[in-house]
Amino acid sequence: MKRILFALALTSISLTGFSQTFDTRRKIDVTGSAEAEVTPDIINFGISLKEYFRDNNSKKKVEIEELERQLQTAVLAAGIPKEDFTINNISSYNYTWEKKKNPDFLARKQYRIKVTDLSKLNSIISAVDPKGIEYTNIESYDYSKMETLKRELKIKALQAAKAKATYLAQAVGDNVGSALDIQEINNEYYPQPIYRANAMMKTEGMVSSDASSMPDIDFKKIKLNYQIHAVFELK
Repeated sequence: MKRILFALALTSISLTGFSQTFDTRRKIDVTGSAEAEVTPDIINFGISLKEYFRDNNSKKKVEIEELERQLQTAVLAAGIPKEDFTINNISSYNYTWEKKKNPDFLARKQYRIKVTDLSKLNSIISAVDPKGIEYTNIESYDYSKMETLKRELKIKALQAAKAKATYLAQAVGDNVGSALDIQEINNEYYPQPIYRANAMMKTEGMVSSDASSMPDIDFKKIKLNYQIHAVFELK
């Protein structure tokens, strides 16, 4: 009998404890959002150089070293730091050996140039022998103040959530109290660079006669959208 009474006492305590932890506060759940579009100011530009035979003469080759020298000189003249000018790839691990093996071998090198001003690309490309440019492309881009912008948008999204909760609560004669729960919803979107591929590409026999003219690059802006889900107490 004592065991039965003890078990009933434990059950009573458990039910009492459960009722005490049950949240009976009135709440309102809302979602606020904030978005912004920014123009990229960090551009990673790719360019591939390739040797070629001058005037279709197999004995007069424009060497990759000469093309590379032209490119490097133009990059430094544009005020771009050395660390922002790097080699992406070389067509052969040891193209000196390839040249000896095959006199018609044409070496290639790919480079990456990081710029913060697209207009600098005009002077860089125009300073390189156009016949030695195999192709160019935009590899990636970013925005320098991205983290600051993200933080500002999250704050605005939370403020929007509270403003929504306030006017909805006031519509039924209630007031909004403290925030009980805040959850971040990330909807940021980074579009791929959009450019005129036929103008950016340069292949043998299809080199533009105007080396100083850069193609139009139509960038889509970086769009950021943040949503904050918040729960507020009603008073």
